[in-house]
Amino acid sequence: MSNFCFVIPNYNHHLVIEQTIADLQRFELPIILVDDGSDQQTKQVLARVAERFANVTLHIRTENGGKGAAVHDGLVLAAKLGYSHAVQVDADGQHNLADIDRLIELAKQKPQALISGQPVYDDSISKGRLYGRYFTHIWVHIETLSLKIKDSMCGFRVYPLAAYSQLVDKVNLGKRMDYDIEVMVRLYWQGCDVEFLPTKVIYPENGVSHFNVWRDNVLISKMHTRLFFGMLIRIPQLIMRKFKG
Repeated sequence: MSNFCFVIPNYNHHLVIEQTIADLQRFELPIILVDDGSDQQTKQVLARVAERFANVTLHIRTENGGKGAAVHDGLVLAAKLGYSHAVQVDADGQHNLADIDRLIELAKQKPQALISGQPVYDDSISKGRLYGRYFTHIWVHIETLSLKIKDSMCGFRVYPLAAYSQLVDKVNLGKRMDYDIEVMVRLYWQGCDVEFLPTKVIYPENGVSHFNVWRDNVLISKMHTRLFFGMLIRIPQLIMRKFKG
């Protein structure tokens, strides 16, 4: 039986997080809010949120480890608490929360699959971000020998926690902006199906980006190199999977 919760990583996002948590109340699901070593102002906001909403569990990381580290901690905690699925929602107001019903419904229909939003952008996205995503799409298609992964960078997802727990028992995943891409590719390699739903994504005017152009691009490049060589040793099984279906 499916048992869902939310996992929300947060690093210095204090402007919209309380409203995001309030908007999620209609789902009547537990919420794991991960403070990834935020500043004092954000810590105060998160503490107020946890006090205001009884369904919020605040998990505090003493040092900033990166988005991937925060999501990982949230997913591991969700699995320990007995949840079967975790809905990842970013804290910066980018995601269209109205699509959560559709994500959860698809996850119930396909409980073994990783469910992900497939972003539909408006003019708020920069050309640099857009072109960077296309570059990553090409690499992911090579690394999986498949066109099934339509977007590997969207953080609006439903994770099957049994499959995730199996993966992280064997692999150390990237801890920053390389995480979303790597975990999706490696779950696909593990045999997990990936399903997508189109969803509108915006970049709010007061949004804060923690993407470090130099550091994160280097990490992502190193990750693609590892995944490429990982693909080479998996070519037979990836080809067999392709013909099976």
